Amino acid sequence: MSVKLIDNEAFYGYRVRRTVNGALYQEYYSLKKSGKRVGSRQIKTVEKEALARDEELAEAQLKSKQRRKAELCFNADGSVKGISYLLKREKSGNLTPIFQIGIASDVEQKIVCTSFSLNAHGKQGAWLRAVETFAKHKSIRKNTKLYKKLVGSMPRLK
Repeated sequence: MSVKLIDNEAFYGYRVRRTVNGALYQEYYSLKKSGKRVGSRQIKTVEKEALARDEELAEAQLKSKQRRKAELCFNADGSVKGISYLLKREKSGNLTPIFQIGIASDVEQKIVCTSFSLNAHGKQGAWLRAVETFAKHKSIRKNTKLYKKLVGSMPRLK
């Protein structure tokens, strides 16, 4: 929810703020009339208005995200956003090639970071595990064109 009660010198009321399709929507609902604070009955009415508007924006945000899911998964160069190829330095000093994932999970509502070693799983195996994890956290089903495109987007390794 993105409704916040603001009570300071400049403003007393609710602020609704969400980003929909890259555009910031920020709207204010005052709890003052003629320079005086309103009563508890009017506070409830204004709060309901603000919550209703937040719900509208939340729906628009979700629809926009679903519509743009494919473009949100890829960088301009065709690589997958959130999956990187790195050389990780182990405690022993050895360099280990990995596919590292760092994404905001739509399922768990938190940041997910994990990696898959090319030494342990092989190049293709590590990539498939990385894509499976990515797809799980971004709610992408395996039988979709988007999933197949993700699998086919493995970076060229040097």
